[in-house]
Amino acid sequence: MTEEWTERILDAAEELFYGQGIQAVGMDAVRTAAGVSLKRLYGLFPSKDALVEAYLARRDARWRGELERHAAVVPAGRERILAVYDWLERWFAEPGFRGCAFVNSFGELGAGSPAVAAAACAHKDAFRAWLTGLVAETGVDRTAAERLGGQLALLAEGAIALAAVSGTALPARQAREAARVLLEAPAPSLPAPEPC
Repeated sequence: MTEEWTERILDAAEELFYGQGIQAVGMDAVRTAAGVSLKRLYGLFPSKDALVEAYLARRDARWRGELERHAAVVPAGRERILAVYDWLERWFAEPGFRGCAFVNSFGELGAGSPAVAAAACAHKDAFRAWLTGLVAETGVDRTAAERLGGQLALLAEGAIALAAVSGTALPARQAREAARVLLEAPAPSLPAPEPC
């Protein structure tokens, strides 16, 4: 039963935090949306900071899991990499899309919350590392894969930000085309990106 309550609370927190912003949402609003008592809420999440950390951890696992499952059905190579941008386009078109939960959370709390800053960095680093792995599947050497993986991540991150601001899924298609050009170009000579 505890797991069920935890999921209800995290579902409510995610909808509210992502939709309205973390600072705009109090624990009472989460309690009401989850249909739990304040005592139960604080019994499972002793502070709002703990709830925010759990929300981000679950969002990271779900977001990356959905993307990875989408890409896994496409044969390894360039088409699998380009499928990432197809998935982004579908995500951007979802009702309630508000951009990257990690960038949003960092923008609100990052300077004052090392845990939120660390969660945002870990999410971005994991995404870039996964893209680097997809590039490595094309047969390029590790150094070239790291360079190109960083560039592809940058395209995706820019598309996410622009889609959130513009309210359109077009940035995903533009990023996909830029990714295609990068994948067809000679290996870049820029240094590999540094992790957060």
